[in-house]
Amino acid sequence: MAEFLSEERQRELEVLAARLGVRFKNLQLLDRALTHTSFANEAKRKTDHNERLEFLGDAVLELASSTYLYGHFKKLPEGELTKIRASIVRSETLARLARELGLGEHLLLGRGEEMGGGRQRQTNLEDAFEAVIGAIYEDQGWEAAQAYVVRQLAHEFQEASRVGEILTDYKTTFQELVHKDPDKVIAYEEVGESGPAHERTFISRVLVDGIPYGEGSGRSKKAAEQQAAKAALAKWKG
Repeated sequence: MAEFLSEERQRELEVLAARLGVRFKNLQLLDRALTHTSFANEAKRKTDHNERLEFLGDAVLELASSTYLYGHFKKLPEGELTKIRASIVRSETLARLARELGLGEHLLLGRGEEMGGGRQRQTNLEDAFEAVIGAIYEDQGWEAAQAYVVRQLAHEFQEASRVGEILTDYKTTFQELVHKDPDKVIAYEEVGESGPAHERTFISRVLVDGIPYGEGSGRSKKAAEQQAAKAALAKWKG
């Protein structure tokens, strides 16, 4: 169904599209991706909302992230790839990315949803993020949508790279190397932590006979210990 865009809305969406790094052939698709059901229900004329694009975008997001992980972590089994993908595309992450892109500012909301803080509601932002992906796919196809996903999730994929490294068991490798001398004692200690409660970073140190050999950081104590062991391996071998 054809959708009407005022000159003001068109200019607004052109600015947003530039921020997204996408040149839409049909800007009405972006408008629809940012139209909440509450707005469509209250509109005087029949108006499409973003639920179908969200459905499409969710599928594209899963395939694009799966393709990236499959290509970059060739030795990881299916179970580990699934865990990493789930950690990347979780609701909180998508809503945060939507906030960073300013999608909430461009949402079309019904009066009640607007008054209820709908522009910052996590589910609305997550849905809008996925719907925009769906709009890009519908407008330009798979390659453009895949590139957009990889670009937007670049930081998350970097974190995934760290997780992929952590899945290499540096602690066991270091222990086997050190315990060629069975009298040596390995110990791990927590040095500190930082960041907000929902995104803590832990710092750990590994010692051999009380002597520090390496430090590492990670999103969990186990991950920090693995990174400490990795650093210790380099020093031990060096």
